[in-house]
Amino acid sequence: MKKLRRRKIEERVFKLFMMGSTVVVIGSLLLIVGTVVVKSLPAMKLSMITQTPKGGYYLGKEGGILNAIVGSLYLASGATLLAVLLSLPIVIFLNIYTRKSSALAMFTRFSLDVMWGIPSIVYGAFGFIVMMFFGLRTSLLAGIITVALLEIPIMTRAMDEVIRLVPETLNDASYSLGATRLETALKVIVRQSLPGIVTAVLIAFGRGIGDAASVLFTAGFTDNIPTSLLQPAATLPLAIFFQLGTPYPEVQQRAYASAAVLTLIILVISLGSRLLIKRLARHRIK
Repeated sequence: MKKLRRRKIEERVFKLFMMGSTVVVIGSLLLIVGTVVVKSLPAMKLSMITQTPKGGYYLGKEGGILNAIVGSLYLASGATLLAVLLSLPIVIFLNIYTRKSSALAMFTRFSLDVMWGIPSIVYGAFGFIVMMFFGLRTSLLAGIITVALLEIPIMTRAMDEVIRLVPETLNDASYSLGATRLETALKVIVRQSLPGIVTAVLIAFGRGIGDAASVLFTAGFTDNIPTSLLQPAATLPLAIFFQLGTPYPEVQQRAYASAAVLTLIILVISLGSRLLIKRLARHRIK
């Protein structure tokens, strides 16, 4: 009886702890989003998302953040595409062409974990050094490469964990039918893991579009929309940073409006990904 009572007490305590943790997380999210939305309302106008900054924008005059919206989408999309092209072959190699418990696979995963933990400002400093070595200026291309380096460990490790969950029997069945390793990887393993792979890509995209430190020294900042990879590009995180740094209240309100736009972009991508993942999950073998 004493043991039964103790177990019931433990269960209640942990249930209260889990409920409290859930309330704290949801409450924090609502508080952050609510604060941003309320403070952004005075500056939220159509011109904010349809115009680029005019002369004296950071002094409180007319204009918008269209340059930062387009620049962020350009940079994050390019970096995510580059990261996918590099991450997927690494994951396929680790799970198909090497033993999962081999020294090479373990060292590669350890290296990716270390890279995941490196602060983004370090990636920015590294990108800046590379730019100086090759004599390049701040540009969209430099920002894409730097953010891609930031996204690769996140994307690769997330994809790796998803693919490792695919049953070995699927590999064996594919090989028994005469399929090669590459055919098995692309037509069986990747297809079976596609919802998880899409999730990994979107996680990396969200990290890339919301990062400021890695692009501060590499992508630069401009009031114009870039028309070339070699031109500097503005991003929403840096626009928020620069606007909050001004002493003008109306410009600071625009910073919160920029934060609301960035949050909305990520929300739309998240909802869209949910629908896409549900459609892709239909093709999985259960």
